[in-house]
Amino acid sequence: MTRQIRIIVGNIETDAWLNESRTASMVWEILPVTSKASLWGDEIYFAVPVKTGLEDGRETVALGDIAYWPEGPALCIFPGKTPISTKDEIRPASAVSIVGKVRDVQALLGRVKQGDTIVIQR
Repeated sequence: MTRQIRIIVGNIETDAWLNESRTASMVWEILPVTSKASLWGDEIYFAVPVKTGLEDGRETVALGDIAYWPEGPALCIFPGKTPISTKDEIRPASAVSIVGKVRDVQALLGRVKQGDTIVIQR
């Protein structure tokens, strides 16, 4: 089952998908969600009403990954590097659970501002 989602920030819209993980299923169930974007380097993160622990926690992520951060609790989108990333890796603040992938990461990179309203919908 492919779970397509749309990410909307102002006039920016891009498609993404959620994977088959338990955490991604929890995210799917609460959609649509509207939140305020925060930035940490190129990372975009925002609060979501999902409370769960790590599932296959990762210390590094790939470009375009969407991840759940239990400490938020928040969803994080990685269109680029964070302040603690190294040359060859993208590193979140702490371990995250990968829940999906953005199709067009360039649509978001550098275009989302602190405090922008972000909507994630099915």
